Amino acid sequence: MAIAILGIDLGKNSCSLVGQDATGRVVLRRRMRRETVMTFGATLPACIIAMEACCGVHHMGRALAAQGHTIRLMSPEYVRPYVKA
Repeated sequence: MAIAILGIDLGKNSCSLVGQDATGRVVLRRRMRRETVMTFGATLPACIIAMEACCGVHHMGRALAAQGHTIRLMSPEYVRPYVKA
């Protein structure tokens, strides 16, 4: 499972994660608590992590960047087309 891009949708208590490989194929879909996202990020090789820019994301982004990941923040109005119900 070689994840090139990891998308994280932050919720109040749980986060939704989707991982894509270099070709854009989805290789991971998972929901986990906020605390476990940090430990999960430590197990991954360096990749691009995309998150919606909100007030709580900056702390998590700095911690994941310290693990060697590249952080990309998206404005909330651009996140809506990616949401699947």
